[in-house]
Amino acid sequence: MATIQRLGIIGAGQMGNGIAHVAAQAGIDVVMLDVAEAALAKAIATITKNMDRQVQKGTLSAADKDASLARIATTSDYAAFGDCDLVIEAATEREDLKLKIFATLTPHLRADALVASNTSSIPITRLAAATDRPGRFVGMHFFNPVPMMKLVEVIRGLATEDATVAAVATLAERMGKTVAFAADYPAFIVNRILLPMINEACVALQEGVGDIVSIDTGMKLGCNHPMGPLELADFIGLDTCLAVMEVLHAGMGDSKYRPSPLLRKYVEAGWLGRKSGKGFYDYSVTPPKPTR
Repeated sequence: MATIQRLGIIGAGQMGNGIAHVAAQAGIDVVMLDVAEAALAKAIATITKNMDRQVQKGTLSAADKDASLARIATTSDYAAFGDCDLVIEAATEREDLKLKIFATLTPHLRADALVASNTSSIPITRLAAATDRPGRFVGMHFFNPVPMMKLVEVIRGLATEDATVAAVATLAERMGKTVAFAADYPAFIVNRILLPMINEACVALQEGVGDIVSIDTGMKLGCNHPMGPLELADFIGLDTCLAVMEVLHAGMGDSKYRPSPLLRKYVEAGWLGRKSGKGFYDYSVTPPKPTR
């Protein structure tokens, strides 16, 4: 395939608008889809605010900001992806939702168009097999916040063709990212290592090994981590953390990946972290205070 010039993105949340931001800034035309018009409006406002911050810092000119924003179109109609070279799915980490999206998407694509999933844990081979183009399907896992995080994991499914991997790796580098190639095992590289650490922090809290502040302080000062594991879980979203652990537990069949009952309880309570206003910390006050 020639250079990717027109990119489709499904989902206007944190990941979708972040991918749109870096793609447009790299000179790529973007079509961002969401079923909710309010989500699209919020995404454009977020991208604009983040680019304004870049202008203030002197890392982006006002003219380049305007040109980048002009490259982003929004839609709720999958037919708008008909001329896209690549479509990246960046929806919630639910396999049933992703499969429904791919079933709706693929009839609208050119025969040579590529499809990528931004999944953080679900096997690429399984997702690809549900489409009409497993050879042109690949995992392209960005990290949050996308404009700041330099890594993209590229995951090859069993049927993914070399040309597909090369095309998305080149695109990621054009966006200013560094690529890590991961095998198609549950949670890939980063979350295979990171999420069990977060889960173990939840177990330690549940067992009273330390309180929230002590656990986070211990890992920040003892391991030089920029955020403690419970603070990071709130940032990621506790529902996402639980979903990844469930994929790991089911995919690996090992009890060491069993999700913490306390993590599950927080999700059941709707305490999902920063995005809901409360998780391991209460974000209705400044500075946030522990909820337990």
